[in-house]
Amino acid sequence: MTKPVFELEFLAAPEHIDELGHVNNAVWVRWIQEIAVSHWYSVADPQHDAAYFWVVVRHEIDYLRAAVEGDRVLGRTWVGEAPKGARFDRLVEFIGPDGKTCVRARTSWAIIDRAAGRPIRVPPDVIAPFLD
Repeated sequence: MTKPVFELEFLAAPEHIDELGHVNNAVWVRWIQEIAVSHWYSVADPQHDAAYFWVVVRHEIDYLRAAVEGDRVLGRTWVGEAPKGARFDRLVEFIGPDGKTCVRARTSWAIIDRAAGRPIRVPPDVIAPFLD
């Protein structure tokens, strides 16, 4: 089964560049968060958005190539396997202007029930649009 892929473009601006002349590692983490949230809003049922929110419980990031000021980087994300309890994995990759992968990540997210203020099992209807 092929999972739906969500894409978002990022521009490496001067404020993203560190003393080594490339996109800072903390910026890649922010971009991982931004693309994940954008993916959620692009497909989540508004009722689900009102009832739940997601928190990151783990980041595993491979920094493969640098991106420099002015680079347009294509972010791609999709979910991994079916959720385990309250958690599921999201995969992210950022492709540089040369078509090569700059960063690859696997992040684990947990769903929180807003009313209860605690994690719950991921409801099948919440995750379904990300798996179809």
